[in-house]
Amino acid sequence: MLPKDPVILLSYVNTKLRDEYASLQELCASLDVSESQICETLSALNYEYNPTRNQFE
Repeated sequence: MLPKDPVILLSYVNTKLRDEYASLQELCASLDVSESQICETLSALNYEYNPTRNQFE
């Protein structure tokens, strides 16, 4: 289950991307969550996924 708070979600997702997953797509498939849901939530904080760096920034 993903954190509901956007700031905590940002930290959680970036930590998972750094430590466990090579891409956002891999993370979403493994956790069975919607990539668009994560992107929409974090875009509200003005964060976008950078595939080159494999993190939201």
